[in-house]
Amino acid sequence: MTPSPVPYGSWTSPITADLASRGMTAGQVAAPSCLGFQGEELWWIEPRPQEDGRSALMRKRRPDTEAETDPDTDASADAETVLPEPWNIRSRVIEYGGRPWATAADDHGVLVVFANFPDQRLYLYRPDTEGAVPQPLTPVSPVGGGLRWAEPEIDPARGTVRCVLEEFTGERPGDVRRLIAQVPLDGSAAEDRSAVRELSDDRHRFVSGARVSPDGSRAVWLAWDHPHMPWDAAELRIADVDADGRFQRARTLVGGPGDPVAQAEWAPDGTLLVACERTGWWNLHRVDPETGAAHTLHRAAEEFAGSQRLGLRWFAPLADGRIAVLHGRGAQRLSVLDPVTGDLVDVPGDRTEWLPHLAVSGTRIAGVAAGRETSYEVVEVDADTRTPDAAGQPTALTAGQLTARVVGHRHQASVEPSYLPEPVARVFKGPDGREVHAHVYAPRHPDHTGPSPDDPAPYVVWAHGGPSLRAPLSLNLEIAYFTSRGIGVADVNYGGTPGYGRAYRERLREQWGVVDVADCAAVARELIDEGVADRARLAIRGGSAGGFTAAASLITTDVYACATMLYPVLDLEVLAAGGSHDFESHYLESLIGPNTADSAARYRDRSPAAHPQDIKVPFLLLQGADDPICPPAQSREFLAGASAVPHAYRLFEGEGHGFRRRDTMVAALETELSFYGQVFGFTPPDVPVLDLRTAGAPR
Repeated sequence: MTPSPVPYGSWTSPITADLASRGMTAGQVAAPSCLGFQGEELWWIEPRPQEDGRSALMRKRRPDTEAETDPDTDASADAETVLPEPWNIRSRVIEYGGRPWATAADDHGVLVVFANFPDQRLYLYRPDTEGAVPQPLTPVSPVGGGLRWAEPEIDPARGTVRCVLEEFTGERPGDVRRLIAQVPLDGSAAEDRSAVRELSDDRHRFVSGARVSPDGSRAVWLAWDHPHMPWDAAELRIADVDADGRFQRARTLVGGPGDPVAQAEWAPDGTLLVACERTGWWNLHRVDPETGAAHTLHRAAEEFAGSQRLGLRWFAPLADGRIAVLHGRGAQRLSVLDPVTGDLVDVPGDRTEWLPHLAVSGTRIAGVAAGRETSYEVVEVDADTRTPDAAGQPTALTAGQLTARVVGHRHQASVEPSYLPEPVARVFKGPDGREVHAHVYAPRHPDHTGPSPDDPAPYVVWAHGGPSLRAPLSLNLEIAYFTSRGIGVADVNYGGTPGYGRAYRERLREQWGVVDVADCAAVARELIDEGVADRARLAIRGGSAGGFTAAASLITTDVYACATMLYPVLDLEVLAAGGSHDFESHYLESLIGPNTADSAARYRDRSPAAHPQDIKVPFLLLQGADDPICPPAQSREFLAGASAVPHAYRLFEGEGHGFRRRDTMVAALETELSFYGQVFGFTPPDVPVLDLRTAGAPR
């Protein structure tokens, strides 16, 4: 059947806002996270936007041999939800959270320790004990943001769980201390803060990634301080562990400002593996725990780690000394590294993105991966596939010996692939000839095409958040929602994006609002010059830091006909004065410059909130009412000065930074589509009509 010419934007599509929202959470493609093994079982966190955005803990028992080998058997179907609603397994440490659960086994069976999102207490639960209910392990503090916990590790021998503790000491966001602490499993600290034992001191503002050596004698962890972010300055601390589990004689082993560490792990033989950036890329090193001397295991101009926050894991040592690693430029893939030979063997297949949530047990590797036509799935690879030679020694591993199989969160094919866009990874030419990486998604529909071959399509330039995040090269039904209706998307990994080396990432240093804006505009202009995008029907869209880029683009360029801003950063002066959460409260010092009297003009000049009167085209602003990172007050002040142009504003109650509820995400997508219809001159079918004649959108 020959596709019929239909005006762009008005194509009918089976990808509804409801369908697209099922694969999204907090403004990101919904994906499992925080994987871990307990014996033969695999556990992970799964997002549930249909359950008010809660995070569910999942348990996957080892499938039988038939399920492992039969391609027609859904090996992910028997994953169990460990706790029902309303339990929400999510941490609020540094607001972005970290791994919120841990498991162990004792004489009574499996036990789980987890952080519950509403009260942020740690709980203990025995899922195999009939009638068991979660029991609190930590108290509720009435001070500021209270007590929060992340990255638990259970020590059954001591009867304790080791965690990152975030403890507020006052009402301001900066009244907080963080350290490694130990909580008794017997519940004695449930109402008694003094029963929590502090293992490390609190001399550093942030700590993460505590790992105890196989013999229990030493511990390492990451630490950093304001005004730095971890990907700029995290250092690796090392200490002796005493009989009570306390960290003694702590010192910095490697890392610090200009030489950051992203991750550290003890190998089974007691050696220390570290991802640091001293080659200009996140490469893996073996580090002497006595001297800090580092030996590069596989030098390459690609990333073997990334921008750490809390609990991300790009590599994991296997029991036989090899290492499961993620690596690549931009998108990362899973491989097995032999540190003795330097051989790096990729896991074959069509999965284009692997997330930094690796888990290993023996030679089993579990991860989270997606492809161009598949959403994020829990995938397992068995690396114990080498056949021994005549002398009984294992032969070199080949890619053909590695097979990935889905074991959880299996992709559900909800639409025909012909409705999905075909992403093209491209490198554009930015100012001064610099490279700008982007993924281009042209409109695609099996039954429709544009009015004529010479008629360029409307396009939306997407600016990702962070700005230390990266636009992944994988299926995104939010993008397909637009492309299947005749609206193209260019997802830009502007300068500052991790994944392309330190020089590319540091391009944004003190240049936020300049480099990101220019790089997005360069992509837009090149698409226009190629005749791909319609100059008169071009939008920019972003959330959080991407919302800042979208707002700044309207003020400083004339490229776009409109913009969509989701929970955006708008007032840099307020943020610099402490108007945000502690983790990012000094982030602007690297993005804009030191917060001094001499730089005050720069902060004001780059703030969209200071120049709303310079916006000459329509915009849409979507905001969560409970956002602690980009508070709604910024949006209200911005709106007050931008009333001269058509715009719409929606405030969603019960939502924070990023939308997690399905009804919110549906409303946001349909509002955005109607907005483009109003500006670009088409009528999208089956969505509520947005009225741009007033300052507010219909509620």
